[in-house]
Amino acid sequence: MNQREKEQYLREYGVLKAQGKPFFPYAVAKDAVMACVVMAVIITMSLVLGAELGSKANPTTTTYVPRPEWYFYFLFEVLRVIKPPALVPLATIGVPTIGMILLFLLPFFDRKPERRPERRPIAMATLVFVAGAMALLTYQGAQAGSPTVIELETPASVRQAGGTILSEFEAGKKVVAQSGCLACHKIGDNGNSGPGPDLTHIASRLYAQGIARTLVNPTAPMPSFKELPPEKFKNIVTFLSQLK
Repeated sequence: MNQREKEQYLREYGVLKAQGKPFFPYAVAKDAVMACVVMAVIITMSLVLGAELGSKANPTTTTYVPRPEWYFYFLFEVLRVIKPPALVPLATIGVPTIGMILLFLLPFFDRKPERRPERRPIAMATLVFVAGAMALLTYQGAQAGSPTVIELETPASVRQAGGTILSEFEAGKKVVAQSGCLACHKIGDNGNSGPGPDLTHIASRLYAQGIARTLVNPTAPMPSFKELPPEKFKNIVTFLSQLK
């Protein structure tokens, strides 16, 4: 901005300021009225609709899966992306803090007085990046499945076979979910994408015999399942061998 543009801006600002109204009491009164309206709406909705109440807290349960509120899904997904335990403080404290500091410093980097979006490339690029990243992480966090339950539907081939195969498939699904496999593997929308491979279509790469050998002699750090009861082991193999 050159000197002429700056003087014109100051003149226009002076005219607008002279025509305006003081902050107190006009703006304060508007904010107070709007705050009362918002509070009245919240109180009315709480009285009419009520609050969502879950089941009573049970400290002995081992199947409860904690889920954050929807506006924290993006942070929840950051925790899922940053897997090493040593980096958990970075995901919970470091990433949000660094993001807030960068947003706080943005006005010091982009000091242009322009208000049109097309003339503020740095501010607009930051807005698009932050909003897009939060929206994507929120969506992925909302779509994340439970780490203790496999929600994958039974394949059509198993439903057609029915009988013993169907019962073994469902039993194997429960054993896999309860054995901690989802901590390293992903099956459908459930589990984690590593360090183990995705098992959603494992039967397309390995036959039942190969799956059984892998369970008995796995690659570290995967534990061996050779000490598992024969029935449970068979159920796991039946379940995994149908994932095509």
